[in-house]
Amino acid sequence: MTSAPAGLRIALGNSLATGHMTAMLSRRLTSSWQHVRYIPLLSVLTFSRWRSFEKRSHALGTAIGAAMRWFPPARRRFEREVLRVFPDMARRQRAIMSRDMGRRMGQTLFEIYHCAEFQTRQEKFNVSGPGLAALEEARRAGKGAIIVSGHFGQWEAVRAVLKARGLETGAVYRPQANRHYQRQLLAGIEAGGRPILETGTIGTKALVRHLRAGGFIAILLDEKYAEGVRMPFLGQPALTSLSAAQLALKYALPMVPAYGTRTADGSSFDVQFEAPIAHTDSQTMTQVFNDSLSARILAAPDQWYWLLGRWKGA
Repeated sequence: MTSAPAGLRIALGNSLATGHMTAMLSRRLTSSWQHVRYIPLLSVLTFSRWRSFEKRSHALGTAIGAAMRWFPPARRRFEREVLRVFPDMARRQRAIMSRDMGRRMGQTLFEIYHCAEFQTRQEKFNVSGPGLAALEEARRAGKGAIIVSGHFGQWEAVRAVLKARGLETGAVYRPQANRHYQRQLLAGIEAGGRPILETGTIGTKALVRHLRAGGFIAILLDEKYAEGVRMPFLGQPALTSLSAAQLALKYALPMVPAYGTRTADGSSFDVQFEAPIAHTDSQTMTQVFNDSLSARILAAPDQWYWLLGRWKGA
């Protein structure tokens, strides 16, 4: 085999070196940008670190609420999604709702970051609903269970209640692109209960093993799923995963909708476990959940995270 001409070898070498340097520069720029994006959150958390849990939570909520109302890209994205569902909502009302949603999400983020401390505040959880008894019965029978919820209120309040009752519940989560957020969020979610399983093939296999061994798992079903089925959600078609219902049917497990609705004082929660969804077929069961969550959102729209891009691609 003949070797490449010297000029070509030099050109190829220079091209590879340039590509390597470009990749290194790109990684450094990405890392620096992740630092920059994390600074505002870190600043608020550091500034309020010596205050009480409620005051620290409200401080982050106030900061994110202000950002939602006055940061144009976030506000435009919020309004685009809200107008799908509430086309006649007045502009001022939308502005107030965006601020309130930001406040709720800021508090939720703080509570997840400090989930170990959050879980000790059991006096803040008002627990009700027939689904809890169904989960306790599943545990006594050695069966697993699937708890389904959405980015509504404080979803970690559900796992906090279950863990305090000896029903530790793992969770499925989507890794964050920003490594600083990822590190903090993962630590908080793990404090809420294990195992914590990433979305994807490996996570799905581990999820099946956990359920078959009698474990409980919580899944947030209100994110867009590119390979999902078009189903109504808040009156609009949305790509929806059927996986939770399929697992419940395949392994004869209860599928229980549960929600942690934030109350008027901002630091207490009505944690409600609805009755298990009747086993029929995966699409019907998932639609029952969509309707359940939709009813909660329509009753308290500022408690749902409207920036999920729920209807994108549908």
